[in-house]
Amino acid sequence: MGLILDTNFVITAERDARRGVPGKAHAFLAAHPSDTFYLTFTIVGELACGQSASARRDWEQLCRPYPILPWTIEVSWHYGEIYRALAASGQLIGTNDLWIASAALANGHGVVTNNVDEFSRVPGLLVEAYG
Repeated sequence: MGLILDTNFVITAERDARRGVPGKAHAFLAAHPSDTFYLTFTIVGELACGQSASARRDWEQLCRPYPILPWTIEVSWHYGEIYRALAASGQLIGTNDLWIASAALANGHGVVTNNVDEFSRVPGLLVEAYG
Protein backbone atom coordinates (compact mmCIF):
# COMPACT_ATOMS: atom_id res chain seq x y z
CA MET A 1 0.00 0.00 0.00
CA GLY A 2 1.13 3.52 -0.75
CA LEU A 3 0.13 6.89 0.59
CA ILE A 4 -1.33 9.85 -1.28
CA LEU A 5 0.05 13.18 -0.11
CA ASP A 6 -2.84 15.63 0.13
CA THR A 7 -2.46 19.10 -1.36
CA ASN A 8 -1.94 20.68 2.06
CA PHE A 9 0.99 18.31 2.69
CA VAL A 10 2.74 19.24 -0.57
CA ILE A 11 2.21 22.97 0.04
CA THR A 12 3.54 22.69 3.61
CA ALA A 13 6.62 20.76 2.41
CA GLU A 14 7.28 23.32 -0.33
CA ARG A 15 6.95 26.29 2.06
CA ASP A 16 9.27 24.68 4.58
CA ALA A 17 11.82 23.95 1.85
CA ARG A 18 11.74 27.58 0.67
CA ARG A 19 12.34 28.72 4.25
CA GLY A 20 15.16 26.21 4.64
CA VAL A 21 13.43 24.76 7.69
CA PRO A 22 12.70 21.04 7.92
CA GLY A 23 9.13 20.99 9.17
CA LYS A 24 6.43 18.48 9.98
CA ALA A 25 5.96 17.34 6.36
CA HIS A 26 9.66 16.52 6.00
CA ALA A 27 9.62 14.81 9.39
CA PHE A 28 6.74 12.63 8.20
CA LEU A 29 8.61 11.64 5.03
CA ALA A 30 11.76 10.88 7.02
CA ALA A 31 9.76 8.69 9.42
CA HIS A 32 8.36 6.65 6.48
CA PRO A 33 11.42 5.84 4.35
CA SER A 34 10.03 2.61 2.90
CA ASP A 35 6.61 3.99 1.90
CA THR A 36 5.74 5.01 -1.64
CA PHE A 37 4.05 8.40 -1.95
CA TYR A 38 1.71 9.53 -4.70
CA LEU A 39 -0.24 12.53 -5.94
CA THR A 40 -3.54 12.38 -7.78
CA PHE A 41 -4.68 14.16 -10.92
CA THR A 42 -6.81 16.33 -8.63
CA ILE A 43 -3.90 17.31 -6.38
CA VAL A 44 -1.66 18.33 -9.28
CA GLY A 45 -4.55 20.43 -10.59
CA GLU A 46 -4.91 22.15 -7.22
CA LEU A 47 -1.16 22.77 -7.14
CA ALA A 48 -1.34 24.38 -10.59
CA CYS A 49 -3.75 26.95 -9.10
CA GLY A 50 -1.27 28.14 -6.48
CA GLN A 51 0.89 31.23 -6.75
CA SER A 52 4.15 29.48 -5.84
CA ALA A 53 3.74 27.13 -8.81
CA SER A 54 2.25 29.59 -11.30
CA ALA A 55 5.16 29.06 -13.68
CA ARG A 56 4.89 25.67 -15.37
CA ARG A 57 8.49 24.70 -14.56
CA ASP A 58 7.87 25.42 -10.86
CA TRP A 59 4.67 23.35 -10.95
CA GLU A 60 6.42 20.46 -12.68
CA GLN A 61 9.27 20.62 -10.15
CA LEU A 62 6.77 20.51 -7.30
CA CYS A 63 5.01 17.44 -8.74
CA ARG A 64 8.04 15.62 -10.18
CA PRO A 65 9.13 13.67 -7.08
CA TYR A 66 5.86 11.71 -6.96
CA PRO A 67 4.05 9.34 -9.31
CA ILE A 68 0.71 10.82 -10.33
CA LEU A 69 -2.36 8.59 -10.13
CA PRO A 70 -4.64 9.21 -13.13
CA TRP A 71 -8.39 9.22 -13.44
CA THR A 72 -9.83 5.77 -14.13
CA ILE A 73 -13.33 4.34 -14.38
CA GLU A 74 -12.70 2.65 -11.01
CA VAL A 75 -11.91 6.02 -9.42
CA SER A 76 -15.24 7.36 -10.69
CA TRP A 77 -17.12 4.34 -9.30
CA HIS A 78 -15.57 4.91 -5.87
CA TYR A 79 -16.48 8.61 -6.16
CA GLY A 80 -20.12 7.67 -6.57
CA GLU A 81 -20.04 5.18 -3.71
CA ILE A 82 -18.40 7.64 -1.34
CA TYR A 83 -20.72 10.44 -2.38
CA ARG A 84 -23.84 8.34 -1.76
CA ALA A 85 -22.59 7.16 1.65
CA LEU A 86 -21.62 10.64 2.84
CA ALA A 87 -24.74 12.32 1.44
CA ALA A 88 -26.94 9.76 3.20
CA SER A 89 -25.32 10.63 6.50
CA GLY A 90 -25.28 14.39 5.86
CA GLN A 91 -21.46 14.36 6.00
CA LEU A 92 -20.37 15.40 2.49
CA ILE A 93 -16.80 16.58 1.99
CA GLY A 94 -15.34 18.87 -0.68
CA THR A 95 -15.41 17.75 -4.29
CA ASN A 96 -11.63 17.63 -4.70
CA ASP A 97 -11.30 15.68 -1.45
CA LEU A 98 -13.90 13.23 -2.79
CA TRP A 99 -11.74 12.68 -5.88
CA ILE A 100 -8.61 12.22 -3.76
CA ALA A 101 -10.37 9.71 -1.48
CA SER A 102 -11.77 7.91 -4.53
CA ALA A 103 -8.32 7.56 -6.08
CA ALA A 104 -6.97 6.30 -2.76
CA LEU A 105 -9.63 3.60 -2.43
CA ALA A 106 -9.43 2.60 -6.10
CA ASN A 107 -5.66 2.10 -5.80
CA GLY A 108 -5.58 0.64 -2.28
CA HIS A 109 -3.76 3.63 -0.78
CA GLY A 110 -4.18 5.84 2.28
CA VAL A 111 -4.14 9.64 2.46
CA VAL A 112 -1.68 11.80 4.39
CA THR A 113 -3.31 15.09 5.36
CA ASN A 114 -3.97 17.71 7.99
CA ASN A 115 -7.61 17.57 6.93
CA VAL A 116 -8.25 14.46 9.02
CA ASP A 117 -11.80 15.45 10.00
CA GLU A 118 -13.14 15.35 6.44
CA PHE A 119 -11.15 12.41 5.11
CA SER A 120 -12.01 10.31 8.19
CA ARG A 121 -15.67 10.44 7.14
CA VAL A 122 -14.89 8.24 4.12
CA PRO A 123 -15.71 4.60 4.93
CA GLY A 124 -12.70 2.29 4.58
CA LEU A 125 -10.13 5.04 3.93
CA LEU A 126 -6.85 4.96 5.85
CA VAL A 127 -6.10 8.53 6.95
CA GLU A 128 -2.78 9.60 8.47
CA ALA A 129 -2.14 13.02 10.00
CA TYR A 130 1.30 14.49 9.48
CA GLY A 131 1.38 17.28 11.98
